[in-house]
Amino acid sequence: MKNNCLLFFIIIFLTNLINFKSHSSEQFSFDITEIEIQNKGTLIKGLKRGIVSSNNGIELEADYFEYDKKSNVLSASGNIIIVDKIKDIKIYTDKVTYLKNTEKIISYKNSKAIYEEGRIIEADTFQYYKSKNLIEASGNVIATDKIKNYKIYTNKLSYSKDLGKINSFGPTKFIIDAKYEIDTENIAFLINEQKISSNFKTTIKDNNSNFYSLEKFNYQLSEEILKGQNIVVITNLDLPKSDKYYFSNAIIDFKNDHIVAKDTEVKFHKKIFDDNENDPRLFGVSSNKNKNITTVSKGIFTSCKQNENDKCPPWSIQAEKITHDKKKRKLEYKNAILRVYDFPVLYFPKFFHPDPSVKRQSGFLKPQLNNSNILGSSINLPYYKVLSKNKDLTFIPTLFENDLMMMENEYRQVNENSELFLNLGYVSNYKSSIDNKNKNIFSIFSKYNYDLNLDSFLSSDVNLVLNRITNDTYLKVFDQNIQESKIKPQDPNNLTSELNISLISENYNFNTGFAVYENLQLANSDRYQYILPYYNFEKGIFKDYFNGNLNFSSSGKNDLINTNNLQSTIINDLNYLGADFFTKNGIKSNIELNIKNLNSVGKNSTLYKSSPQVELLSMYSFNSSYPMVKNEEQHNNYFTPQISLKINPHDMKNYSNTKKNINTKNIFSNNRLGLSDSFEAGRSLTLGFDFKKESIKNSNKFTEISLATVLRDREEKFIPKNTSLDKKNSNIFGRIKTNFSELVDFEYNFAIDNNFKKLINNDISTTLSFNQLSSEFTFIKERDDVGSVNIFENSTSFKFNNENSLLFQTRRNREINLTEYYNLVYEYKNDCLTAGIKYKKTYYEDKDLKPSENLFFSVTLIPLGTYEQKINDQ
Repeated sequence: MKNNCLLFFIIIFLTNLINFKSHSSEQFSFDITEIEIQNKGTLIKGLKRGIVSSNNGIELEADYFEYDKKSNVLSASGNIIIVDKIKDIKIYTDKVTYLKNTEKIISYKNSKAIYEEGRIIEADTFQYYKSKNLIEASGNVIATDKIKNYKIYTNKLSYSKDLGKINSFGPTKFIIDAKYEIDTENIAFLINEQKISSNFKTTIKDNNSNFYSLEKFNYQLSEEILKGQNIVVITNLDLPKSDKYYFSNAIIDFKNDHIVAKDTEVKFHKKIFDDNENDPRLFGVSSNKNKNITTVSKGIFTSCKQNENDKCPPWSIQAEKITHDKKKRKLEYKNAILRVYDFPVLYFPKFFHPDPSVKRQSGFLKPQLNNSNILGSSINLPYYKVLSKNKDLTFIPTLFENDLMMMENEYRQVNENSELFLNLGYVSNYKSSIDNKNKNIFSIFSKYNYDLNLDSFLSSDVNLVLNRITNDTYLKVFDQNIQESKIKPQDPNNLTSELNISLISENYNFNTGFAVYENLQLANSDRYQYILPYYNFEKGIFKDYFNGNLNFSSSGKNDLINTNNLQSTIINDLNYLGADFFTKNGIKSNIELNIKNLNSVGKNSTLYKSSPQVELLSMYSFNSSYPMVKNEEQHNNYFTPQISLKINPHDMKNYSNTKKNINTKNIFSNNRLGLSDSFEAGRSLTLGFDFKKESIKNSNKFTEISLATVLRDREEKFIPKNTSLDKKNSNIFGRIKTNFSELVDFEYNFAIDNNFKKLINNDISTTLSFNQLSSEFTFIKERDDVGSVNIFENSTSFKFNNENSLLFQTRRNREINLTEYYNLVYEYKNDCLTAGIKYKKTYYEDKDLKPSENLFFSVTLIPLGTYEQKINDQ
């Protein structure tokens, strides 16, 4: 009975299976382990993984199937693999619907299509049209070509295999070989031709921080050629030094570094000439870049600030052709015209200079034209030569309108632990007004620094300075022609040559060396001072110990002055400065103790004896002040009486004829005379006070008043007479400073005799500011023992607007009733051009320098150079 039932079931199953195959043989064939048939055979379910094959080459493998015979729709889910054997496309997904009647396959979730080796499309959903051989992908679409190494990111994409074309819809990102990132919309990508294009606004970033913006573009992937319209190129994106290029249309060959463009405009970064006010830019009808060479046809270059319409800049260079050699970093102009406010002023058949990015490259630097009352007109054309990575040289020839010629060479070398600067100058055929003879002038200015790099010291340096000239007035007469340099002497009357060794550690400081000082205003051997050798040593013995600080210092030198005056000293100083202590009522006090050991010997010296002397000196000081504060509604008032008692039980050296400056700023200092080998003689009591009235809202607005005087028990004849501290009652020193008004800044330093009968010293400096007018006045008058100076000086400027100004300067020596100079300057100035008319009249005379009166016109084109021309020859 059991066998009959089994046989009946098998017969029924085979009958249904034969009926299904016969009905669906034209559509699908199933290779499935377990099948369930429902709805009288119209609904077929595959319950376990299997393969369904269609009659047109589609093969679908999945975990679960459901086929509706009435609608002719096949659905599947679970690890689906769809293979179109005819079209050679493979699709992976989690869920799919196959509309057999329209030959359309719809995938849902985690869809991936492989349409050629290494070419993949990933998306949330697919729609595959078999008859059209077309895939439409939607949602988080990524198209990848592993062979060509590109990726496309978008939200909707269509791929036609027959046409070999990909179209995106909406925002699209195209990344090529990790070199280029293209952001655009609605791209058309021809796969076989490897061409991508879009008619929408596009941006491209490359891995060299360059940024491209285009209205529409066409890009050839294999050849790396970009074509576009209204192109903007930004170099060094998001970096401070970023340049911008504008083209109406261009062909850019990335592979061969070649650009052909129309309507070119280049905007260099603002700081290219170290001036944020500049807008350096270059215009051209067309441009052609071939690797390192860029040529701009019918170009115009200017660095002037860009106005609203960008028309008529203060200056520009217009050229038939401008060529930029990126490798040599040089700009060349052909048939160039310099225009000032669009008016042609100078023509150059050929002209070149280093490009603005050059910081260190061989080539000519900007020329300079000068005019001197003594030397006449001159022009120089510096040439800069790079000798190696750490060495360079500047050669500056200068030609004058007469037979005079000047040459200057400056050599620079910077090593890891040292640097050398050497300036050699030569002037031929210079005729001095003193002896009326033609002579040559030689000069040498040099500086050498070497870092010893000793482990035991925070710093350890050797410094060598050597300065020498063969004409005493060279630095004054040729001041405008000598190139500015860090080794050019700042004082035209004095030269210094020195070898110095400096050692600084955490515990002490030490320096030693040799020095030679030359006073160019003296004619004989007395002009030289030799210090051979000298040393200085400083060490803090203890700090914040015994209620104060104890410091030790030692110095020594052999000082040869006035040809045969030799002074040798070794000075040891021990200084104790006590900590401030306060009484209950707020009085602040401290004590200071100084002990000096002086070892000296002299030859023809007024200070030291010819036999060795050893002296022990000391100075005792007690300082006290009583700071008081009074607060008001709008101001704070500070009043501080001060007192200082100084006692020196020893004698001092004779400095009676030495000039020292005493004022309220230094009168309470322990070494107010600035002496190294003596203490101020005798016993003195310094009295004074400081008063300050300060605005609460603005601490920069205040009034200060200081007064001080010195009393002593007897006169001390060795104290400098000009200070009046040698008397029992010194002068009364005062200072008034106020800037409570925005219009006036006033400072007055004075000294009045102790009888209040006459002012010994007056030093007034005042600045008046009112709208566009600013005027500075300085008045200095000294009398009696203080000195014999009587000078009035004024500098007044008026700004008509931001570009036009007038400056007047004068200085009068009232002691000899002589005006030293007048300067009257009108100046027009903007960000790239300065033009002015200067009237200069001088009464100063010093050897070759004679009184003069001149009228100059000058113009400076930034950064091209300066031109100055004398208008008259009075």
